[in-house]
Parts: sequence; structure tokens; C-alpha cells
Amino acid sequence: MIDYPIKRKNRIKQTNYANLGMTLESDIEQTNRYYLSIGRAVIHKKPTPVQVVNVSYPARNKAKIIEAYYKTPSTTDFNGIYKGRHIDFDAKETNSLTSMPLKNIHPHQVEHLKEVRHHGGIVFLIVSFKRHGNYFVLPGTVLFEYWDRQTSENGRKSIPYRAFIERAYEVPIGYQPRLDYLKVIDGWIDGTNR
Repeated sequence: MIDYPIKRKNRIKQTNYANLGMTLESDIEQTNRYYLSIGRAVIHKKPTPVQVVNVSYPARNKAKIIEAYYKTPSTTDFNGIYKGRHIDFDAKETNSLTSMPLKNIHPHQVEHLKEVRHHGGIVFLIVSFKRHGNYFVLPGTVLFEYWDRQTSENGRKSIPYRAFIERAYEVPIGYQPRLDYLKVIDGWIDGTNR
């Protein structure tokens, strides 16, 4: 038997961010359906506003969208009402072990959350650290602090994992509901967490 040397190509791993966050979003949607079914809260995923430009009609009942564009930038992923207050939040996932990059958040999302908070709404991010296997509710105030600080000289462009451990609230994972983030929100609002 002849041994042939194996040639290995140096490959640069390409990261695809297209579906980053889809598992987290589906877990939150499942949780929201549970909350609605037991009458605890009404929270829904917001549809992304799209302008349809071109539609193909190969058959009467088989219309196919050929071309569409986003009308306006979407604000946040989820909103609704809980205990008589507006609730508004976004879901973010990161593969990093050490931080969540602020580039994962869009400026218009932060402005939207600041406006909602200004009017008495409950605002936060639900962040999944995929490699650690845990989820956090990050209060809007903590997000705004890091967001505003990033523009200063030597400003940090991410929120460190340590800040999540110290200043955010870990969300328990279960069966029903999958991510009981309202339990965390209750403790945050009434001050029993921490």
C-alpha cells in the first residue's frame, strides 16, 4: 500500500450572519404564544415593512414575488403590552465568548428604544451567548450606557460578557415557557432581582 501525502488547503472560514438570531427569535415567539395562551401578556414579533415591486403570475393561484425592497428600517423585533405597560425589545445572538459587538445593533434601534423608555415603556435586549449556552435580559439603561460610550476616545465597541454577568439578568430555559423572560422582567421591575 502506498501512502500519499495529504495536501491541506489553508481555508479562511467565512462566517454567515444571514440566520444569526433565528433560533433565539423562534424560542421567543414560542414563549410569547405561551404567554398569550395563559393570558399573561400580549407580545408579538413585528413584521418587517416591505414594498413589493414586481410579482410574477405563472398561474392564477401561484403568485410569486420577484422583487421587493425594505420600505423603512425596522425598529425592534418584538413589542406588546405587559401589566399595563408597553414592552419593546430586540433579540441578539453572538458567537463570541467575551462580548457582544455593538455593531450587531443598529443606531435607529437604539433611538427607538430610548424614545419608548422616555414614554415609560419597558425596553431591553434578549441576548444569547451561543458558546456559553445562556441568555440574558440586558436592560435598556445598560445598553444606552455602552452605546453612548463607544463614540468617546478609546470607547469600547462591544459589551463585555462580564457586564452581562454583573448587570444583566440571566433568563431561565425551560419547556413551558421556553425562555421565561417575563419572570426576569418582574424581578427587575419590582427590585427583587439582585
